[in-house]
Amino acid sequence: MRSRYTAYVLQNSAYLKRTWHPRTCPRSLDLADGPRWSKLEILDHGGNRRKAWVEFIAHYNGGQLHEKSRFAYEQGAWVYVDGTILDS
Repeated sequence: MRSRYTAYVLQNSAYLKRTWHPRTCPRSLDLADGPRWSKLEILDHGGNRRKAWVEFIAHYNGGQLHEKSRFAYEQGAWVYVDGTILDS
């Protein structure tokens, strides 16, 4: 989770696509016009050896994103599956 947040901060779309589940990964990912992220707060997390979730708030200039993200452990690595926005 933290590495993906850092990738958003650095606008590293190649890393984000590598760590995204192939079933849910978008074909293209343009971060150039996205928000400027400033802080990540991990609120809660849980799971097991194959599936996990992380609830977080990511702050950006002018707002925040409160999300619960799901991850899966596949082929020796954790990948982002999807997320549910809880509030903004």
